[in-house]
Amino acid sequence: MSTPTQGKLFPCSQCGAKVAFDPATRSLKCPYCGHTTAVPDPADDAAAAVVERDFDAYLGRAEGGDGGVIAGHTSQTRCTGCGATVLLEDKVVTKECPFCGTHLENKPERATGMIPPESLVPFAVDLRGAREAFTGWLGNLWFAPSELKTVANLGQLSGVYVPYWTYDAMTYTAYRGERGDNYQDTETYTDRDAQGNTVTKTRTVTRVRWWPASGRVEHFFDDVLVCGSKSVPPHLIASLEPWDLENLEPFRPEFLGGFNTERYAVGLREGYAEAKQLMAPTIDTLVRRDIGGDHQRVAWKRTDYAAVTFKHLLLPVWVAHYRYHETLYQILVNGRTGQVSGDRPWSAWKILGVVLAVLLLVGVIALVMAVSSGKARGAEPRVAAATVARSQPVAASRLGPIAEAAAGSNQLFYESVTCFRGSTPLGRKQ
Repeated sequence: MSTPTQGKLFPCSQCGAKVAFDPATRSLKCPYCGHTTAVPDPADDAAAAVVERDFDAYLGRAEGGDGGVIAGHTSQTRCTGCGATVLLEDKVVTKECPFCGTHLENKPERATGMIPPESLVPFAVDLRGAREAFTGWLGNLWFAPSELKTVANLGQLSGVYVPYWTYDAMTYTAYRGERGDNYQDTETYTDRDAQGNTVTKTRTVTRVRWWPASGRVEHFFDDVLVCGSKSVPPHLIASLEPWDLENLEPFRPEFLGGFNTERYAVGLREGYAEAKQLMAPTIDTLVRRDIGGDHQRVAWKRTDYAAVTFKHLLLPVWVAHYRYHETLYQILVNGRTGQVSGDRPWSAWKILGVVLAVLLLVGVIALVMAVSSGKARGAEPRVAAATVARSQPVAASRLGPIAEAAAGSNQLFYESVTCFRGSTPLGRKQ
């Protein structure tokens, strides 16, 4: 197994200080004097190529302890907080874990027995771009605690090259099952009519006719991607996909300058088992498509894998971590596209406030509707009385003397009742 040159530090050719890779200019840039050194473009190197490695050949050698190291990162230390194994730059004594912020103990060990990465996709989003993406993500959060933005800004963004595996494989899958074809049939059934009598009716129903099926399907899988890190939640790292693997470049130690590099925690064999699980849904779809029909039943299938190859590569991720009420939260930013994926806390007070506001709004609407309905009902008698009053003169004029006499009698009766109310009853002194 070939091993890159070890111990490369890339000092500035002008002042001798340590330089870092600058994604904006694709160069090694000195933070002190500003001198830059361009990193060669792979198109300028005819010999540069991303190589696939034979899985079976490398598996035995890797599990036997025959491995190598990454140039300039020949030591490693394990984080006691999250368990990440961070590859340290040579002559760097200690630092914080980029995934959880835990102080890394000053007990580095030699990074041996690993399969060195032979390709990577370099950072394209610099620190400023990552911070802008992070801030934009925070601004779009609903029901987040008000102090979250201040707390999150205290967290540092760290550029990390996260380890990945890709697997290629030619698959051959034999299967046995059944094919179901729909057909229409007429069936008779009994029902009751409107008078309660039992009647016989017919209807058309869909039935399935099953046939035995067997066969074999073939498929070539290219670059099935498996994350080799256990330091980031799977749902967060998966949300950064898709990655532009077409822009993979042969490994150059210069790309690691100024960034953290994690050693893979998912081994070659373990990653291959996960890759098989990722291949399974596609294989199942191909089998069912080969069976055909309207329905499929797969009773048995067996897949053989041939010409399996792999790559160990590094992908760029900006990592931010912050603690809120003693809980650790992680934010990941795709170092190529700026896509953000992260966990966040929720503000119970803000959610409660919105619920109360909605309930208050519903109550106000109900009150307004009730008042409007009451006014409408109260106006109906007045409208009716006014209508009757307007119609009385018309009716009286039509009835002539009889109506006038009746109206006079009513007036006399009213005056008599009024007089009686105002007098003193017999037998009682005033």
